[in-house]
Amino acid sequence: MTRNKLLKYACFGAIICMLGTGCKKLIDDAYANPNADVKQPVETLLPNLISNLVNSYTANGTNYGTVVDNYYIGRYIQYWCANANGNQYDKMGGATGSSDIMGNMWAAHYFGMGQNLNKVIEWGTEEKKWDYVGVAYALRAWGWQSLTDQYGEVILKEAFNSSRDQFDYDSQAEVYDTVRAVAFRALTYLDMTGDHVSAANLAKGDAYLYNGDVNKWKKFVYGVLARSYNHLSNKAAYQPDSVIKYADLAMSSNEDNAVYRVENASTSATKSYFGPFRANIGSLVQGEFIANLESGSNPVFPVADPRAYYLIRENFNGTFKGIRPNYGATGSTGLDTADLPRNYWGGQYSSSKSLNPRYLYADDSPWPVMTATEMQFMKAEAAYRKGDKATALMAYTNAISLSMDMMYNYPTNIPAGKVMTATAKAAYMANTSVIPASAANLTLTQIMLQKYIALYCFGVSETWVDMRRFHYTDIDPATGAQVYAGWTPLAAADLFLNNNQKLVYRCRPRYNSEYLYNIPALTALGALELDYHTKECWFSQQ
Repeated sequence: MTRNKLLKYACFGAIICMLGTGCKKLIDDAYANPNADVKQPVETLLPNLISNLVNSYTANGTNYGTVVDNYYIGRYIQYWCANANGNQYDKMGGATGSSDIMGNMWAAHYFGMGQNLNKVIEWGTEEKKWDYVGVAYALRAWGWQSLTDQYGEVILKEAFNSSRDQFDYDSQAEVYDTVRAVAFRALTYLDMTGDHVSAANLAKGDAYLYNGDVNKWKKFVYGVLARSYNHLSNKAAYQPDSVIKYADLAMSSNEDNAVYRVENASTSATKSYFGPFRANIGSLVQGEFIANLESGSNPVFPVADPRAYYLIRENFNGTFKGIRPNYGATGSTGLDTADLPRNYWGGQYSSSKSLNPRYLYADDSPWPVMTATEMQFMKAEAAYRKGDKATALMAYTNAISLSMDMMYNYPTNIPAGKVMTATAKAAYMANTSVIPASAANLTLTQIMLQKYIALYCFGVSETWVDMRRFHYTDIDPATGAQVYAGWTPLAAADLFLNNNQKLVYRCRPRYNSEYLYNIPALTALGALELDYHTKECWFSQQ
């Protein structure tokens, strides 16, 4: 045969082979369809799903989670401010134009976790890894709760329906019901044993949160349930006993806390978003309200708090001062240069870095997601509203104690003589302005202000829920003053132009999904209005 004939027969044979099942299998193996399901071990999927609790970092999406959004939301509650005046978010403005700012929780729930959680549930069920299925449902319950609290109405019934390219929104009440249904489903699976349930195997996918401890995951789910009941304090159907029940079943000690640990290797992906390596928060400085609470300048707590050296920074005069939102620039704060607060890394007011970050502001800082101190404050508020002030005082006292004990986990770079000690803790808690001698003297103001302090930095989302429940400036009937005593809302002239002189109550949905293809649904929702971010959410309404 000639060479040409050989090539002709070879090509013909190859075609026949390709039409056969054997050759087809070889081709499918070599060139997997990128649009088809490719099964992966659930152990390898879970780590990044858990990272969405804080800040994910993958090829499929970076910075999904809560911490980046809270960089902005923290200005709404005056945890911190920009060090330059006129900042849009210091002025309680929402995202504008094509910006995805404050859309990271949206991305975390629908994209970062989304179908990936569905796969963990599907494949974990097939493999009878019930613990993985339970953890996936726990994350889904947390996601629904966090999502609706930030955005209000969201896509629920049609979520994850890959046959659609436009989606309708559902009421926040329906989402709250779903949070509880999914949470109870998570508990059902977390209670299952046998088959391929294994703490050692779960730890492979859970190395940075609970290290495979199913009992702690159950406490996490109970914490989500406690939040879901506590957030509805303005409703006629509010159930304080349910808040207390689930808070008691959730974290009871700091050892139970959900704390996300970072690897702190050489790359940005392994370091804390708030640390100096990633250089994200150099222009943030503490607000006046928290500085007054910590320094003893707030009238409710006229005593210096030993947590101050952890939570915020002293200035070059060695005192604790903060700035007012929208008045960040030097010369506009009313403070002398030496009184201007350092930034969170200990650097100059004007954004410089430092090599001595403390608390949650270091590259390797473990990040609390949900804590026992939060559970105790929720219990205290619920018991107070119920009229059981004795239980309220006990939970309030426990909450402060747990918060102060958390400081022991962050000793790095605290000045000599300022490290938390049992003596310093006892002296603060012995002050009757902090912990009243009688339960009858406890106020809602004390509970909420101490919770504001205890959740500082990591608990932005929960604190924003609290402040919206109290409409920022609601009055405490027991004192006749604001619940958040000393917190000053922005004057109408200082609010962002699009606010129409109203305070902020929600974030808009993520731009690079909803505002590109889901216009009919957004129109029905009113989300195309420039002041949509000032529309009050259902959870805080009566």
